[in-house]
Amino acid sequence: MSTENPTLPLAVLDFVGIEHGETPAQALEGAAEVAQAVERAGFGRYWVSEHHNMRSLACSAPEILIAALAGRTERIRVGAAGIMLPNHSPFKVAEVFRTLLALHPGRIDLGLGRAPGTDPLTAHVLRRGASVDVASDFPGQVAELLSFLGEGFADGHPYAPLVAAPVVEDRPEVFMLGSSGYGPQFAAANGLAAVFAHHMSPEIAVEVLQRYRREFQPGEGMAGMRAEPHSAISVLTYASDNPDDVLEFEAGWALTMRNLGRGIREPIRPEEVTTFARSPEFAAMRRAGEHLDPRMVTGTATDVVAGLRDLQERAQADEVVLVTPSLDRTRRIASLAAVAEEWRAVA
Repeated sequence: MSTENPTLPLAVLDFVGIEHGETPAQALEGAAEVAQAVERAGFGRYWVSEHHNMRSLACSAPEILIAALAGRTERIRVGAAGIMLPNHSPFKVAEVFRTLLALHPGRIDLGLGRAPGTDPLTAHVLRRGASVDVASDFPGQVAELLSFLGEGFADGHPYAPLVAAPVVEDRPEVFMLGSSGYGPQFAAANGLAAVFAHHMSPEIAVEVLQRYRREFQPGEGMAGMRAEPHSAISVLTYASDNPDDVLEFEAGWALTMRNLGRGIREPIRPEEVTTFARSPEFAAMRRAGEHLDPRMVTGTATDVVAGLRDLQERAQADEVVLVTPSLDRTRRIASLAAVAEEWRAVA
């Protein structure tokens, strides 16, 4: 594998979509192909999400995916963006990620979220029917997890006798995820890195990440804490010299969001995207600015990189996370590679 490309401040967040007509096995193999391609292109990280109860995605068990994908790559950091902590036991998450670190030292990232990553009924099932007050429970869950990943608990703590095995010296890079002000604010107060989902809440992304950097308090004594702020911004991105491809990417995302709103969780037929992209309805949506354009940076690679760099600078972010769903894998890989090439060219 080529080692010519230095690592760029770029990452990929992959929902591991199952394309229409694919089997889950083919989708998972495709995720490995994407990870290998972006590693060759010089990306620093490849992350998978945690979503449940969706026939169109194959990312319900990100920890298993991380092990498989890290085994199919050599240098790129691999991780979850994220583990939805209210769905899990902090002790078990620590055991899983220590196992991943034992398998792939120095290459594992752990993004933490407090949303369920699914609908209310599925969240109810994941939590075995327990009533979870995320607002009050989440800070304690994070503290437990970081203690299990690090030096453990102080003498006298009920969990002090416990060890999250296997015991390894290595620790994952920990990121706090957010699509509202809560995640970055929590990260700033606790000395953690922050990732903001511009692809979900573009209207507040810049302000929230600027505030994170202003209010950051250095962390010490627990796994994942940092002496200096570190942030990333995730952006819906598609780069192509073909305007029709760009149009289809935008239309595909609009259809995906529409389907989710209607409770439809099936893969979208490619011909449905093509037809919708050329429809009067979508043309009207674009004219009215209703096709989620504020969430997207699309166009030629030159235009996309210029837009991403501008967004990164305004948000004072250290890294940019590219989110490129909705199209076939060949075009997604080509877009990601084009962005990396252009980013390097203008560095």
